[in-house]
Amino acid sequence: MSSELSTPWRRPSKFAGPGDGWAEVGTGLAQVARAVDGSHHGSPLPSGAPAEMLAAVAESLGPQRIPETGMGESAALTTVADLIARYGLDLTHTLCAAHLQPPPLTVAVVADALASATNASLDTYDSGPATLAIEKWTIAALARLAGFSESAGGVFGPGGSYSNLLALLIARDYGAAARGIDVRQSGTSALARPVVLCSQVAHFSIHRACAALGLGEAAAIPVPVDADHRMIPEALETALAELGATHTPVAVVATAGTTDFGSIDPLPEIAEIAKRHGVWFHVDAAYGFGSLFSDNLATLLTGIDRADSITLDLHKVGWQPAAASVLLLADEQRFASLNRSVAYLNPDDDVEAGYGGLLGQTLQTTRRPDVLKVAATFLAYGRTGLGEMLDTCHELALHAERRIGTELQLELVAPVTLTTVVFRYRCEDLDLDQVNAELRRRLISSGKALIGRTQVRVHGAGEPRTCLKLTLLNPESSERDIDALFDELLRVALEVESEGLAIDQDEMVKVHE
Repeated sequence: MSSELSTPWRRPSKFAGPGDGWAEVGTGLAQVARAVDGSHHGSPLPSGAPAEMLAAVAESLGPQRIPETGMGESAALTTVADLIARYGLDLTHTLCAAHLQPPPLTVAVVADALASATNASLDTYDSGPATLAIEKWTIAALARLAGFSESAGGVFGPGGSYSNLLALLIARDYGAAARGIDVRQSGTSALARPVVLCSQVAHFSIHRACAALGLGEAAAIPVPVDADHRMIPEALETALAELGATHTPVAVVATAGTTDFGSIDPLPEIAEIAKRHGVWFHVDAAYGFGSLFSDNLATLLTGIDRADSITLDLHKVGWQPAAASVLLLADEQRFASLNRSVAYLNPDDDVEAGYGGLLGQTLQTTRRPDVLKVAATFLAYGRTGLGEMLDTCHELALHAERRIGTELQLELVAPVTLTTVVFRYRCEDLDLDQVNAELRRRLISSGKALIGRTQVRVHGAGEPRTCLKLTLLNPESSERDIDALFDELLRVALEVESEGLAIDQDEMVKVHE
């Protein structure tokens, strides 16, 4: 190890203190970046089979045990950085378009490092006063963006799945309390067959939440969707009416931005139905909430202000390093069932004196100040700047949709709503599910492009079929990049098709569609 590289670590303290300590974090990152310069694979993913890549990383780390003596800070960081450079994912690559993982904004990454350096927590005032105030400011700003009143509140969490779980937990407790039941003490057995109504294409985290809350996954009642993958309000009305007195509707969950299609349920109509039946209205807007940044797309979320709770993920449309999820409540007082008075954290007299925190708004105790990167991003770019980034990604998705329309062997499966494009490759005499799956795997193993896959009932009929998916969240990609991606996709598709016809007919079963 060169003396130059080891210099930053010859310092009085091992810890990242304010001022010079923070500067050393930046210096160390810059130096390990220089140390691995030229070793990055330069692609969305490294080329090679998954087993080979994973084995290479494991071999570089050595035996699976904590070493008795360390190699030093510089060597350790360089080792990890080199593995990420050689075998990691590059979300900034313009042909990386598989999942709802955006390239993170530099300002957010720097602020995220600052959050790590402070190691503050949001549970009490004395665990991080500045970060506590920043989170409250950011939550208020997001609540205002959603159209909520000043009575709203919210909390950051580790992901949209967690925020959905928290929302349904609060909805369960609130609905039970309205029936005179303290479900946290008495348990869910005190409720008559509690259920949650959501669309057929709702995120799987709703089902997981039902299981975790003791309702069971079967408690998630699927409501039919239309041809555009949007919940049918009349079907919701019928489902609620059929429950009768034998069931307890805990919540109606609308989706604002489905993972596969970006489709948005008709929020005003669903809100009206939920209100009429006296049921908690939750909107899973983990993907779609970012539409509110854009003047062009904000109307897609008309009616979201009528929700009782909203999940949003700024590590999707927001370009934040994970995690940056938020649960917003229209009425902050509805967090009440989560409140706890703990002698060593938030005794009542301390709270009354202003030393409280956000312990009573989450299932977490120690909670990292993920808000710092979000606040820095809002201050840096404002709503307009973020909206322009989303508009660019939306235009890229529309360009991809047009390109698919020009290719005879490509079929658009769903129209573009936000930044997701679902399509499939078509050919004669081969199993299209196997062809499309193999096409995606070859793109990944080549390292040249990264796209997603899903299963869809094409044209709303038949069995779900394997389809391909682009999730376009890089505003620095261009239409030329999208065209290059399709050029490579079609080249590899022809390769797969020709091999299937020539030598792999036993594996690629012939079918006629």
